[in-house]
Amino acid sequence: MTTTSRRTTKKLDLDPATVRRARSLARKAGKPIVDLAQRHTTVSVERATLRLAGLQGADADGIPWVNRLLDAVRGDVGLEHGIALPVWDALVRGEADDVSVLAQKASAGSVRFRVPEGRDLVRARAAARRQVGAGIKRVDARRRERERLVKRYGDPDHQPWIYLIVATGDIYEDMPQAQQAAREGADIIAVIRSTGQSLLDYVPEGATREGFAGTYATQENFRLMRAALDESSKELGRYVRLTNYASGLCMPEIAALAGLERLDMMLNDSMYGILFRDINPIRTFVDQRFSRQVHARAGIVINTGEDNYLTTADAVEAAHTVTVSQLLNEYFAKEAGLGDWQLGLGHAFEINPDIPDSFRMELAHALLARELFPKAPLKWMPPTRHMTGDVFRGYMLDAFFNLVGTLTGQGILLVGMMTEAVVTPWLSDRDLALQNVRYVMNAAGNLHEDFVPRPDGYIVQRANQVLAEAIDLLEQILAHESRTGLLDAIADGTFGLMKRPADGGKGLDGVARKAAGYFNPATEILDGER
Repeated sequence: MTTTSRRTTKKLDLDPATVRRARSLARKAGKPIVDLAQRHTTVSVERATLRLAGLQGADADGIPWVNRLLDAVRGDVGLEHGIALPVWDALVRGEADDVSVLAQKASAGSVRFRVPEGRDLVRARAAARRQVGAGIKRVDARRRERERLVKRYGDPDHQPWIYLIVATGDIYEDMPQAQQAAREGADIIAVIRSTGQSLLDYVPEGATREGFAGTYATQENFRLMRAALDESSKELGRYVRLTNYASGLCMPEIAALAGLERLDMMLNDSMYGILFRDINPIRTFVDQRFSRQVHARAGIVINTGEDNYLTTADAVEAAHTVTVSQLLNEYFAKEAGLGDWQLGLGHAFEINPDIPDSFRMELAHALLARELFPKAPLKWMPPTRHMTGDVFRGYMLDAFFNLVGTLTGQGILLVGMMTEAVVTPWLSDRDLALQNVRYVMNAAGNLHEDFVPRPDGYIVQRANQVLAEAIDLLEQILAHESRTGLLDAIADGTFGLMKRPADGGKGLDGVARKAAGYFNPATEILDGER
């Protein structure tokens, strides 16, 4: 699958040596973070491993069995060796017939765990590899299923793909709304999560009918919406994609569930949870690496969150921080095994429209992203920060946004609504927004072929200025005295004006440094694929 069949020719005259330097600096800034992630594990990485092994369900209080089992193991032997060895050692010893019964017995306090040695260690490793490996094979099967359905129904015949949010809080209300949105032209349905779920250190169980400003991400909700959109794919004769969020304290688990339930795209940004949810940086970087390995295996396209920086920082002054984050996200993603076609790198139309030449700057920034990442299906985000109660002005801003998207060959265009960031949009607002997109895309046609900025003009100069500022910032990050300069830059408020120290934030108590004998069959399999 590719989402970048309609290429833009090189129009900014970016110096190839300068582009190579930018990527080299991003790689140097990111490598210590990858090393840090490889030396640690988290409670969510270990719970994701249990989910891949097939452990589902929750106790009478709604606490998932993966949480109960992990807590019991951690209480007995810690997390430093991983959860696989103690759990499958107990199963091999006959403490329970399967991992589900073991979780229930462990929750009741009737099982004691140990880190096995000798022959017991060998047997526990083999048993864990078999069961977790079977879960990864299920992820592989869902990927092949997607490929068959795309071949059968086909992809949309236009670019960019139209991405629409549907999330009422009630999954049974979401499904018919999503199906209707697909009939009206949406190519991708995003079910945003209920407010606050990113801060829950567990994944709710089952179908949910209540949520605030979104719907809970659960395995059953994933299954229900995927089935509904499969019906729409058959009805419409084109494959309709489904998006959710692999972020927050349960990022690895949600990534695993997305792979098991054949979601197609997942929001997965390396720094979003740090900056905007105050989740500990180390916890986030460990979790995001595992999540991206799962996404790579599942054939899922990630959407990164650079657009959020421009909701708190000025879109002109901070434009280069978006470029730096895109370069870092690209490095982290490729290191985890994702291909160019899976990199939905984010950027946004957020410059104050009252600024002279704001549209020219938006064109410059969008073209810069397009040409820096020519093979990536960029995700272009609509205006939100400068939307007001003047819905007519908002509708016009969205039209300008749609025009930039068509002119610069974006891969994924999130539909902007004139009531964005003002009130919760009505269904009629969605209909009008889709009309706006369809009109601009149809009227512009292949206008991108004719649009070529002057080589010595404002747009080219602005794009090169932002790239130069991005390189300066990467050099500043590398100039920090500590080896992990990116952590220092995050602590200093470099991105989105949010200061997040490495020893602060939520979830740090869920991080453990790996012992010499650490073992995780999931990471072993996923690392072996790269």
